[in-house]
Amino acid sequence: MKVAIIGCTHAGTAAVREILRQNPDTEVDIYERNNNISFLSCGIALYLNGRVKRLEDMMYDDAEDLRSEKIRVNLRHDVLKIDRNQKEILVQNMEDYSIRREHYDKLVMCTGSAVTLPPIKGINHKRVMLCKNYEQAQTLHQVLKPHQRVALIGGGYVNAELAESLSDLGCQVTLYHSHDVILNNYVDVQLSKMLVEILEDHGVKVKLNSKVASFTDQKDSLLVTTIHDQNEEVDVAIVSKGFIPVTNLLEGQVKMSRNGAILTNEYGQTSDPDIYAAGDARTVHYNPTDTDSYIPLATNAIRQGKLVGINIFGNRWPEIGSQGTSGLQLFGYTLATTGLTYQRALDAGLKVKYISYEDNYRPEFMPTTEKINSIIVYEQDSLKVLGAQFFSEHNVSQLANTMSLAIQNQNTLKDLAFVDMLFQPYYDRPFNFINLVAQAGLQQEGLI
Repeated sequence: MKVAIIGCTHAGTAAVREILRQNPDTEVDIYERNNNISFLSCGIALYLNGRVKRLEDMMYDDAEDLRSEKIRVNLRHDVLKIDRNQKEILVQNMEDYSIRREHYDKLVMCTGSAVTLPPIKGINHKRVMLCKNYEQAQTLHQVLKPHQRVALIGGGYVNAELAESLSDLGCQVTLYHSHDVILNNYVDVQLSKMLVEILEDHGVKVKLNSKVASFTDQKDSLLVTTIHDQNEEVDVAIVSKGFIPVTNLLEGQVKMSRNGAILTNEYGQTSDPDIYAAGDARTVHYNPTDTDSYIPLATNAIRQGKLVGINIFGNRWPEIGSQGTSGLQLFGYTLATTGLTYQRALDAGLKVKYISYEDNYRPEFMPTTEKINSIIVYEQDSLKVLGAQFFSEHNVSQLANTMSLAIQNQNTLKDLAFVDMLFQPYYDRPFNFINLVAQAGLQQEGLI
């Protein structure tokens, strides 16, 4: 069998590694527009402030390690067209511009996503940057200098991380967000206020409900103007307003969602049985709402890629969906979330309630302890958990992973209130924090 893999970042790398493990004799042609594979864009902020010294260390796999008699890794190759009826692709070498046709038996679409470009006048100005791939990271590293004035457009994970990184670099940072809640896909208003306070304590100006309307060239700077005619001169603006799937090669050939993300079955197979998809180019089944959703996360991509590498030889290992679990470190604090926020649950038409709970993570007799702030979203009638948010100077990342599993398994507050969890004063209280927040929810409902 001859497999063509288009795109080789997280999903593509995971897919080819699993294909080789499952059947080493498989012929694989990899086509990647960049000159590298497996680049972790989540490490760009760490590189910009010097915590990571080499950008190349953000690549966890190497093209040369994949190349063999059976594996052809075509870097700097752009797939121009897919003909699913003939099972052919038209591909161009981006170095010498030569074009050729290649046949495939199975195709894996791992073309990923691109940064959403909002309708801002002047967005193509040379001082307006993006922050996603290796080349963009190199450009930012060359352009950004200490004490520069930087505008971050968008209040999601990427710009929150950049706000810390550039603040550490000594830049004057202003973060513009069109919503009244920062990280609004991940947290509710209570935790948003804490995040904003921490950003501002570290010198980051946060402008909520501030939609940028234009970028205007000045002699040695860039003028940022909002729809409310607020103006600020900056040296650099970085736009990160979310991501869109890159799927134009299969437009009209397989079923897609309204935003152009490829729809698949539980095995990663598209409406064409010989074409599979993984990563940011496709949707994932979102368990909290039991719907197919677009959730571009590296964790989803590598899971889907690995499973496609199994299922391409025969659909035998179904995906179990996602909770969109994610984490962020911000000025020494950890934010970890999974599932729905309260507001997003309401927007989805669900009957939900939430419990907001705060406590120290371990006993006060220990030399130190830190508070954890949390919000648990649950279904009003069944008490089924639909989402969780944790914020603390303590590392709360594993609490979000535990709650992700609870959502996956459709656990309720009753299940979590007294589930067996370890106790050791170094790590937690006699009742683990998850026990305590679930018990607080049951108390709120008048059940205990």
